[in-house]
Amino acid sequence: MSSTTMAAEQSQLSPNVEIRSRGSNVGCIGAGMIMSDVHLEAYRQAAFPVVAIASRTEAKAREVAARYDIPTVHSTPEDLIDDAAVEILDIAYPPDQQPALIRRALAAPHIKAVLAQKPLALDLDEAVALRDEAAAAGKILSVNQNMRYDQSIRVLHQLLERGELGEPVLATIEMRAIPHWQGFLENYDRLTLANMSVHHLDALRFLFGEPTEIMTVAREDPRTSFEHEDGIVVSTLRFPNNLLAVSMEDVWSGPREEGFDSDIYIKWRVEGTRGVAQGTIGWPTGEPSTLTYASALTTGGEWVTPEWETHWFPHAFIGVMEQVQYAVETGTDPELSVADNVKTMALIEAGYRSIAEHRPVFLNEFNL
Repeated sequence: MSSTTMAAEQSQLSPNVEIRSRGSNVGCIGAGMIMSDVHLEAYRQAAFPVVAIASRTEAKAREVAARYDIPTVHSTPEDLIDDAAVEILDIAYPPDQQPALIRRALAAPHIKAVLAQKPLALDLDEAVALRDEAAAAGKILSVNQNMRYDQSIRVLHQLLERGELGEPVLATIEMRAIPHWQGFLENYDRLTLANMSVHHLDALRFLFGEPTEIMTVAREDPRTSFEHEDGIVVSTLRFPNNLLAVSMEDVWSGPREEGFDSDIYIKWRVEGTRGVAQGTIGWPTGEPSTLTYASALTTGGEWVTPEWETHWFPHAFIGVMEQVQYAVETGTDPELSVADNVKTMALIEAGYRSIAEHRPVFLNEFNL
């Protein structure tokens, strides 16, 4: 294939979303790092109208409001939900407290949509209940599975859709990085699978469709001081076409004491019958994610590396809010719908069942 043809092929790849709508007022609940440094920075760059903010600590909410010129600060999340100026509610709150806020928003006539954090709830039953309650209320409920908008994952999805890799055979996501576990996680009986693997398992669903089974094994992480079961987690998924996928969350990643030169990364790789793609997720290092691929069909077997300057944090979050804005404007389902997210929650639930029962768990064991 000529260099001109390959350049044309690459020009059709879209690592970042097109902003189709930004007409609905956003109210934000939460003022921690993910809201203050990521959500709101993305919304600032995209010119999404944020009209109000609230958090558990009003002083913190006021500090963040001043930083982003948000006009209204409410003393409680409930007061913000009752604010008639808010049309889209964006929640960055612990999953044990999130369902009550969602339910209050579903009952508020002026709120058209809710963007919830993942995990949506602490277990599958609660997630299913929220899905059904949103449908009964006729409201949009979307879940912030932001890895789908990571630039490398978006481009990989496009390559798979175009058939450039042929039939997928094997996929892996390998994470060796140390997350900052929020303090509220110490009170839960679920850790890495629910709060970190959820990114990768959802991305695998986005890329390849619905798996038929999952086998998950886990052990404690030596660095995490509070009691937990699922520290280091490895999950193997099988898909209907016999594709195998492995997701590994190594939150230990080796000693990190002073003087120890350890490395951190998230890598992924997809091997198909006609091509291979591999890349990195830039979140642990603060760099853009990367992708390189070779296709017997479109690159003559040569490795091609598209480039972009945007990052998962914060730029992927533009896409997350944009798909809610567009759903409100058009009256259509959001791309990150709660109905879709319940399937990710079922995969998480199946992973925990697999850990407990030491066996592969089939997804048809769950009645969704």
